[in-house]
Amino acid sequence: MMVDALTDNRNRTSAAIRHLFSKGGGNLGETNSVGWMFERKGVMTVNSGSKDPEDVGLAAIEAGADDVQVEGKSVEIATSPNAFEKVKAALETLGVTVDSAEITMQPKQTVAVGEDKAAAVLRLVESLEEDDDVQQVYANFDIPSDVLERAAAQV
Repeated sequence: MMVDALTDNRNRTSAAIRHLFSKGGGNLGETNSVGWMFERKGVMTVNSGSKDPEDVGLAAIEAGADDVQVEGKSVEIATSPNAFEKVKAALETLGVTVDSAEITMQPKQTVAVGEDKAAAVLRLVESLEEDDDVQQVYANFDIPSDVLERAAAQV
């Protein structure tokens, strides 16, 4: 996991985050110790509406998108941070609805989490997100959807 925090008191925040990790069964690493596991990417989800989703994907790629995933009328687009605004503008010019658009940290690879640890991982993420100084929590775990449903009911 990688945690982005914004604080006026670094010592207080690091102690609070360290406590949450140890309480959740983890450890707080040094600054940027897991940064190499993540890559900054722009991610957009658009509804193609009356347009052909394949054409929307092609327009995104022509504007500089790195990857496009089409599922029904929904198109998920990944871009470099530098191409993010250009791709978003091209989609808006095309007349499609951008449902969500953000620059985030995507994991380069994921780690499978079994049912025995899924609830604990979700509790840890939830407790980190509830901290006032935490802006964003990024994680590289992969929990199958059926396990996720059961684990979420336990949290």
